[in-house]
Formats: sequence, structure tokens, C-alpha cells
Amino acid sequence: MPLYRDFSDDNATILVWKYDENDELNMDELLEPENAEKVKDYHPKKLLEVLMVRKLLKSLKPESKILYKEREPFLFPQDAEISITHSFPFASIAISKNKIGIDIEKFNPKILRVIDKFTYENERGFIPEDKADTFYTIIWSVKESMYKIHHSKYWSLKKNYEVRPFELKHLHHIQCRVYDDQFSDEFRARVEFFDEYCFTIVEE
Repeated sequence: MPLYRDFSDDNATILVWKYDENDELNMDELLEPENAEKVKDYHPKKLLEVLMVRKLLKSLKPESKILYKEREPFLFPQDAEISITHSFPFASIAISKNKIGIDIEKFNPKILRVIDKFTYENERGFIPEDKADTFYTIIWSVKESMYKIHHSKYWSLKKNYEVRPFELKHLHHIQCRVYDDQFSDEFRARVEFFDEYCFTIVEE
């Protein structure tokens, strides 16, 4: 299990693994019995992603499990915060002292077809036309990462999540927030690129 990237910092361990066909992923050893029913109809690649995340967890906290509450993963025992993400052939896990959200997205021009679903027109003025797919992929990924921190209450990426203007040369301090009419929670996102993918970290 060669580690592909390590984005850990003082507060969190954040690891990325790229699948190799020689990797050993034994479902009986890695998958929690509580999740057997959940994954029974998964596509083979999605199942591999699930097992990759478990393999990463075993390397960090061998006695811990990933369980779910209303589709949101949590560690058992609950001695740390967790976030997971995967997009084959990549899978990643973050274990932190504080709430954390991570997300991985492949750059794809098709994202331009759905920008109305997660941004308002007044959010788009800073985006250069020749790099639009890159910018919108980053915005989507940042909002997905924030969603993992505020999963239960704030559900609309368009209405409740904002990514403020940024430049591609400054991707480690993107200002963003989760909000409604009475509340605003400010964050800074960190974005990394590798292998035509965007990887985003938002820490509380």
C-alpha cells in the first residue's frame, strides 16, 4: 500500500492513496460488519474505494471503525473527527482534532453544464473564461468539503455555501463560508492539484 500523498498538518492526518491492482484488499478483514448491507450492491470500483479508505484507517487507528449516522461517517470509538473522499483510483481519509471536510474531484469540462445548481450569477464575475472548468471544479470541491462539516443543517450548495474570489496562484487560503439569514461560519480552504484532480481541505 504505497502512500500517494500526505497533506497532514499540526491538527490533522490527511492521506491519499492511489489504487494499484497489486494491492490486497480483503473485504472480510477491512469492512465493518455494520456496513455489510450498505455496500452489497456497490459497483466493484466503489467497493474498492470503500476498502481503500478502511485500509488507510487501519494504518492509522487499527482498532477504530467507520460507522454512519444519517449517511455521515464517524469514527468509533469517537475519539477524533473524520472525513473521507474517493474518486477512483484515489481514496483519502482525514483524521483531526477538529471538524474537517475533504473532497476530491476530477477536472472535467462537463461541470460547466451544472454551474447553476451550485453557484449564483453574482459569484462568477472573477472567473476567467479560458479557465472556467478549473475554477468551477475548485468551487464545487470547496463547497463539498464545507458540506461535510455542516452536513445536517445546511444542505444547499447554492444557497448556504459561498466561495469568495480567488486566484490559481493562491490556493492555500481560499476564503469561504457556510451561512443563512442568521448565521455565518467562516473558513479557509486549501486546494491541491495532482493527476488531473482537485483535492480540497477545509478545517474548522
